[in-house]
Amino acid sequence: MLELLFLLLPVAAGYGWVMGRNSVRQAQRKQSSILSKHYYRGLNFLLSDEPDKAVDTLIKMIDLDSDTVETHIAMGKFFRHRGELDRAIRVHQNLVSKEEISASQRESALKELGRDYVLAGFLERAENAFLQLLNSEKHFLEAQTQLFNIYQTTKEWGRAIELAENMINAGGDSDELCARVAHFYCEQAQIEWRKGNTAQAQSYLQEALKVDGKAVRPFLMLGELAIDNKEYEQAIDYLAQVPGRDIAWLSEAIPLIEQCTEKLHNHQKLENLLNQYWQQCASAYLAKVKLVAKEESSVVAADLLLQQLRKHPTMKGFKTLMGLYIEQQHNDDSTNSLRLLKELVEEQIKLRPKYRCLSCGFSGSQVHWLCPSCKKWGAVKPIKGLDGE
Repeated sequence: MLELLFLLLPVAAGYGWVMGRNSVRQAQRKQSSILSKHYYRGLNFLLSDEPDKAVDTLIKMIDLDSDTVETHIAMGKFFRHRGELDRAIRVHQNLVSKEEISASQRESALKELGRDYVLAGFLERAENAFLQLLNSEKHFLEAQTQLFNIYQTTKEWGRAIELAENMINAGGDSDELCARVAHFYCEQAQIEWRKGNTAQAQSYLQEALKVDGKAVRPFLMLGELAIDNKEYEQAIDYLAQVPGRDIAWLSEAIPLIEQCTEKLHNHQKLENLLNQYWQQCASAYLAKVKLVAKEESSVVAADLLLQQLRKHPTMKGFKTLMGLYIEQQHNDDSTNSLRLLKELVEEQIKLRPKYRCLSCGFSGSQVHWLCPSCKKWGAVKPIKGLDGE
């Protein structure tokens, strides 16, 4: 009898192994069946245009199999693409709250949740989400970009500068980043200027020049501040730096320099600048023509302007030329016709945009250092050609 029991032990062990294996297979089949059931139910709800029920059904699957995280992220992005931000937020929030998913999966879900918050206008929540991703190797660039956009929207220039300086200290000292920080300082200066704190405004503008040695905006603003303080010599010195940094903005500096020289009753500095750059834009050659008209005559000035218009025709130049011809003629029918034509040209100039974004093509009649369309700093420039400079 005892020998029989020993003989049956291997049989019992084998039977136990087989039964255990079958039990595991049955459990796997059951789990797979439940998983498939939830998938089919969720897809059915989606196809039946019942997304709320679909969200509830598919969210349950995360407790069953963490491998479905990518599917849930994709589902949240699908809802966001459709504009159903509340459902997208719900899906991504659920993922972020799960402890059983990996750190990499949680970061991906957090990035998508931050995007959801941005589109929904929950900027404070979006900021908190992206701040958590600044230490992520995979998503820190996305987090930095999104935080910049948030701070620009909320006009938190101090926080934007702090973020940018941290990036620069970490080895991200790029020209584009330095140019952006310079604009942030200019924005702060603009705020202080409006408050009447001109000394603080000048301090911010000097910081902008330290960050970006190629920046043109700080010199334009420093020139305007100096004019406000009736420091006309200093204003001219600041504005004279503009063409050396970006010739496209000479047209903005010329009228301010003309204003200063009129106050000083001394056009020497303006003449010195025009001798170098007067053929670069319409504002410059028209300033040259005005000086010639004062020092010599309107006839000489008109001849000079006509020669320049043949090389570089602009509507502004035609208008000025007609004004010079009107001065030379007596009141007759031809003079009246010229006056009418000059008025029509003036109206056309008023209707034309003065600035255009070199990145997206946005145009307008006011300077926008941050393009309202593509959100790029310094991409908007004065328009060149017949309708512009």
